[in-house]
Amino acid sequence: MNRLILGVLPCVLAACSTPSAVTTAPTPAPASTAQAPVPALSYEVILTKLESPWDMAFLPDGTMFFTEKCHGLSVRQPGGAVVKLVGMKDVKGYSANANDLFCEGQAGMMGVAVDPNFASNRFIYVYSTSSMTAPGTNRVMRLKVNDNATGVTSRVDIVTDIPYKPRASDHPFGGPGAHNGGRLRFSPGDGYLYVTTGDTHNGEVPQSPTRIGGKVLRIDRDGKAAPGNGAPAGFDPRIYTYGHRNPQGITFRPGTNQPYVAENGPWHTDEVTALVAGGNSGWDPRPNIGGRSACPDNYCGYSPNQMGAVDPKIRSGFMPMTDTKTYPNAMKPAWTNDGLSQGLFAGTFLTGSRWKSWDGRMIIGFAGIGIHGTPVGNRLDVLNIKADGLSATRTTVNLPMPAARFRSLVQGPDGNLYVATDEGAISRLTPS
Repeated sequence: MNRLILGVLPCVLAACSTPSAVTTAPTPAPASTAQAPVPALSYEVILTKLESPWDMAFLPDGTMFFTEKCHGLSVRQPGGAVVKLVGMKDVKGYSANANDLFCEGQAGMMGVAVDPNFASNRFIYVYSTSSMTAPGTNRVMRLKVNDNATGVTSRVDIVTDIPYKPRASDHPFGGPGAHNGGRLRFSPGDGYLYVTTGDTHNGEVPQSPTRIGGKVLRIDRDGKAAPGNGAPAGFDPRIYTYGHRNPQGITFRPGTNQPYVAENGPWHTDEVTALVAGGNSGWDPRPNIGGRSACPDNYCGYSPNQMGAVDPKIRSGFMPMTDTKTYPNAMKPAWTNDGLSQGLFAGTFLTGSRWKSWDGRMIIGFAGIGIHGTPVGNRLDVLNIKADGLSATRTTVNLPMPAARFRSLVQGPDGNLYVATDEGAISRLTPS
């Protein structure tokens, strides 16, 4: 098949469940703010039988684009019909297929974002793993949606050189396709596209000035560096922040539009961090850094004793997520999950009076990793982050739905929160 997506075929409906009965459950306030009003939540399943849904993006009329990691890009139209737009190699039932797109391990089709000027240009953006350049890369693709949202054309790959891990390495979760980042979000403040990328289990990547893994990129709709990125001299100009492990959540604080990332830690210290232009997040898993010596396959990310149990505090001191000893000016996290790692992959700020005391606060989602005695944490937390972005308090949501591996959180144009779970569902959480 031609590498550009050209064909548009008739609509194909995806499997979609009848919405479940709405379930409600009160959400208790934290002890420190017992009188603060918090929303009661109900939920409704809007799509099921999906293959690892990864991300969502909305149009103002409620049209929802969504990705499935090993299948492709689809759209749920306002009436509920689902159209499969762009399939990966050998996946059946899509209006078009791109034979260079594939999934392996954690890699595949990930983030999706709608252009702020969609009404005039019809552009959407998707982050996916591609075989177009050996041995594979992660790419940001721009697509044009037709007038009735039943197909896409005019594929342009605006970023083609995000690292991909092609071979297994001697690490936990060390198979091909690890640590891709993959979230795409447009800032409501400056209108530029922010792209999160992962370190691919390569110790050299996060602090590298030229390799764009372990970074947050800030680019225009053509993939060119946005002005004011502030990266140090000699850095790729698309880099906005560097020294990241595997950020998979990025969102913008209402009022200031400051970007915040949510990032999963290495068996310790999940982090939420306020980003500043040109900032270093302080992740540097190279050997012979910070008092360490050699590490398996030149990556110290799980050291010491990477295959065995180690107290998270000891592990954090040996291989910190934010190494302020080596990098005193590193961006300091607002919140660190009590020093634990439980699979923090998504976050967004809630807005609207229906969210009561959570209006303006950040909600984050966990995939529930539990290793070497760390409690499993399939949950949603609400963070009240201080204005300076350097500290936060946490409220754990009393879920109105079964606990699951929360992969994406997006507030829709209706003000409700949409959640995608690895188990194969997208649900709507409604506050009252």
